[in-house]
Amino acid sequence: MAPVTLSTLLLTSLAAVASARNCKNLTIPLSLSVQNADFTLKAPSNDIEVTNYVLHSGRAGVYYADEILSEEKAALFKFSLDGAAFDRTYWDFPAHAYNYSYANAALARNYSVFFFDRPGIGQSSRGDPVNEIQSNLEVAALYALTTKLRRGAVPGVDSRHDKIVHVGHSYGSAQTYALAAAAHSDEPVSDALALTGFTLGLGTYVNNFLFGANFVLADREAYGPGYITAGDVSAVQSNFFAPDNFDPEILEEAYKTGAPTAVGELLTIGALTATNNSYSGPVFVITGENDIAFCGGNCYVTNPSIPAQVASSFPNNTLIESYVVAGSGHGLNLEYSAQDTYARILDFFDKSV
Repeated sequence: MAPVTLSTLLLTSLAAVASARNCKNLTIPLSLSVQNADFTLKAPSNDIEVTNYVLHSGRAGVYYADEILSEEKAALFKFSLDGAAFDRTYWDFPAHAYNYSYANAALARNYSVFFFDRPGIGQSSRGDPVNEIQSNLEVAALYALTTKLRRGAVPGVDSRHDKIVHVGHSYGSAQTYALAAAAHSDEPVSDALALTGFTLGLGTYVNNFLFGANFVLADREAYGPGYITAGDVSAVQSNFFAPDNFDPEILEEAYKTGAPTAVGELLTIGALTATNNSYSGPVFVITGENDIAFCGGNCYVTNPSIPAQVASSFPNNTLIESYVVAGSGHGLNLEYSAQDTYARILDFFDKSV
């Protein structure tokens, strides 16, 4: 049985069988029980409130999540995902005849692929964007889906997969990091990790991303208060595309099809990578040289590079590699260097799994 790569991020996709573009859109019900944080923040309901939230979050020397954390212990949160649908976006970008598709690259190497809308986004179930749609919930969903895949218990996926590797991007990489850290040693959840658009430098450089996004309220009819999105095309360019390494048509398409972010996600992302990781399987970190969010626009500002420093957080690991994609930004899959990125990821899996 060919390995399956499971990818998670802002934008989501489909299930496809190895060696053929046999794709399925699936709806998978999940019942999750997680301990979320309880914040006193009222969900921003207009662009002024969104900007106020960003300005509060971006203050130097301040961890805003602690300031608005309720003194009362949060109740155990139970969440049913009754609409986790899969569509083609970041991991199977349809523009230019799928020339930017990670799915196609993986299928050509005989991997099956599986990606999903995270809770609150796309066709998945909505929830309170402050106190429900948070990192703990999303990692729990990722764990549940991974377990179902490994056991052959996903409706519509006809086979079980003995080997599963995870590919995350940005926030999805942070979730993947946390997934691997939380897994039980007697039941490893992943056979290898690829953390793309990722370093441990988010806490240092996150304000570049916050202020560069020019966040505004997302589509009110589709999402409502508390869901925010990039304010214009230039904001998407600043945060995801390096100079002279992208097609303007792809930038426009990325802006049109981009998914929003719940403020609860931004408030809890830092906790995902706050501690060392006991995971001992193969890890590959690949990040654009000019990544704004995780490298401040220059991954070589330190020696070793900022991506290479991730190795220090995996003390039990015997195989961890990093690669800096020359001239690339944060949105690796959408730039001219995308095929090089895919080749590096899949080469690593081929030799390590």
